[in-house]
Order: sequence, then structure tokens, then C-alpha cells
Amino acid sequence: MEPVAVIGAGPAALAAAEVVAEAGLPVVVYEQMHSRGRKLLMAGLGGLNITHSEPRELFIARYAEWAPELTPIIEHFTPDDLRDWCARLGEGTFVGSSGRVFPDSFKASPLLRAWLTLLEQLGVKLHNRQRWTGWDDSGALRFEAGGGQEVSQQASATVLGLGGATWPRLGSTGAWKTALAERGVTLSPFAPSNCGFEVDWTPHLLQQAEGKPVKNVGFHFGKHSTRGEAVVTRRRIEGGAVYALSAAIRDALAQDAGPQTLRLDLLPQWTEAEIEARLSRAAAKARRKDSLGNRLRKALNLDPVQRALFFEGQASGTGEMQPQDLAAALKSVRLSVLRPFGMERAISSDGGVAWEAVDSDLQIRALPTVYAAGEMLDWEAPTGGYLLQACIATGRWVGKAVVRQIQG
Repeated sequence: MEPVAVIGAGPAALAAAEVVAEAGLPVVVYEQMHSRGRKLLMAGLGGLNITHSEPRELFIARYAEWAPELTPIIEHFTPDDLRDWCARLGEGTFVGSSGRVFPDSFKASPLLRAWLTLLEQLGVKLHNRQRWTGWDDSGALRFEAGGGQEVSQQASATVLGLGGATWPRLGSTGAWKTALAERGVTLSPFAPSNCGFEVDWTPHLLQQAEGKPVKNVGFHFGKHSTRGEAVVTRRRIEGGAVYALSAAIRDALAQDAGPQTLRLDLLPQWTEAEIEARLSRAAAKARRKDSLGNRLRKALNLDPVQRALFFEGQASGTGEMQPQDLAAALKSVRLSVLRPFGMERAISSDGGVAWEAVDSDLQIRALPTVYAAGEMLDWEAPTGGYLLQACIATGRWVGKAVVRQIQG
């Protein structure tokens, strides 16, 4: 029989290949880069967050409007299942202080090596430097190999795990959309997700805060709120707390075609009344020559970055503000964000193969025996383990569907 072709070598594609090969079917994996799992390795540079330990209801809710489609898939391969799978590959896991789950090694490379070894033991053939370009007139898959050589391959089923459109230098270019659009597949436009935003910082702010973390701050945009850390960089603000709000900010920027206001609560641990009381007590003891910055440092222990952000978000005349006004201002520092990062800097992407274009097995309706998995599908999720969980779960879901299709 013709092999099952798996195109791509990221987590979703490798998960599908594993399931199909375990059923005894021949599998060939095609990867356009010179090595496999490059984006997974990049994700693991600061510690590979594979999933999250929070209760299932909260976990599923992180997928927002895509939860109905993803719920049965993740229930079929849960966060606990993912941790058990890691253990079978020789990588135990642990839960960090935030509830995020990491491999014991904290890295991606040991897990990826063990995974690729397992696939080879299962008889999976892995080909690098094979860029998929679509189908020929006979329905065979077309690939461009090294030196511009073209090769074709018939397949009993095809799994597309080509990723979204972020970090293109690692292989996720989104170029596959052309081949699918030509075949009548409904696609949603790509947009950056889990990204930072451009801000027109003043020179004073950059002098005080560039490259430094903003710690334990509340971030608010519309009805969305989170608490955590971010980093001020030249012309940008980024980091986990900003990523958590990035979808809402991105969509508002696209709809209104103008800057949007991100509000920072520099002291989320205290109420306005508590801040006002501290400032009032400090004012009674303050020397006349104390600057406002000094008063904020002494009364509230604001670090240099927090103080710089406070002044960045205020109009002139802050030195005359009374404790009540200062307290309100510290709880709502306004930053004007201009535009999201481009795809090359975003962690993940929204958009891709529309859900109405696939059936419940994730088989593409316009292309029988062709399946899509992972970030190719139109969904997004915050960082915290939700991206990798859904990628591997959709890959395994598709793998099971391929086995049913072939073996009945």
C-alpha cells in the first residue's frame, strides 16, 4: 500500500505520525528544513512549557471561542495524558509555581530526541529538505528537494502539519495557503497572536526602563485583565502579561485603525484607599525639597521602572497632584499602543484552515483523505502550555482518524 504522508515535523505532525505508525501503517514524514522540530526547540530555550495543571474546566476555557471544537480533542488526549506520554519517552514532568508543566530537564531537546528515536523504531521514514508545493495532475503530492529537484509521492492519506505563519525562519511560513486555496479550501486570514506591541516611548522612559522587566503589575484592556510581568524594549512592550491580552488589543487595533489604550495598575496589591493613606502619611513627613519620584519611592517602594512608567502615562503638573489623585493615577497608567508585532516576532498566529472546512475528524472537506492538524487550523490560545497541548492533541486525533480510514 502507499504510505501515509505526514508533511511537517513539528509537534502536531510528529504526533500524527506516531499514532499511525503504532497501528502498523507505513509513514513518511517530509520536512522542508534541514532538521525537525525547530520551533519546538526555540520554544524550549527558556523552558519547555508543555501543558498546564489547572482544573479541566479552566483549561478548556483558555481556548475561548474555539473551545467547542477543541474540547473533544483535548478530552481525548488530556494534559495528564500528555504528561504520561512524556514519561514513556523517559522525560518526567513537574509543575511550576504558576501551575505550568515542564519536563524534568526543562528543555525541549531531550524530549525531541527521544520522540524521533521512537518514530524511527516504529519504522517511520523521515526526510528533510523536502518542501511541499501541492499536488500534480494525478493527485500525487509534489515536493521540491535540494537543488530544485521535484519529486512526487502517492499517499493513502495525507496529514498536513505545516504550522501557522510565525517565526518563518524556522519553517512556519504559511505558504501552504496558496495550495489549499487553489483547491477550494476555506481559509481565515493570519494575524499575530501572543505578541507584543509597538509603543512610542519617550527618551526619558527608555533611559530609565529599556530592557528592564515590569514586575507584578496589573494590565487592563477593555473588559480583559491580567497580572504579571512585561518588558520595555525600544519602541515596544512585550512579555507574558501583554501576550495574555494581545488578541483583544490586536482585534481592536484592526477594527478602529488607530492607537489603543492599555492601562497599567502599578500597585495591584493595594486599593486606591490604601495607596492614598500611605501617600498622606508620607506627605506629612516629607521634606519640601523631595521630588515626586522620591516620594513615590519612599511611600510605595516603586522601583525606577514603575516610576518611569507612571510619569510616561501622565500629563504635566504631576508634582501638584494630591494623594487621592496620585492613588487613582497609579492604578490606571495609560499607555498608547500603536500596532502589534509582525508575524516574524509573534509566538503564534490566529487564522488558517477554517473550522467549517474540516469535518469532525479534521479531514478537509474539499480534499478527502487529507487532514489538517496543529496551528494550521484557525484557533489561538494564550501561552502557558495551551498551544503545545492542542497541537499534540490535534495531531493524535488526526492520526486516529487516518487509521480508521485505512483499516476500517
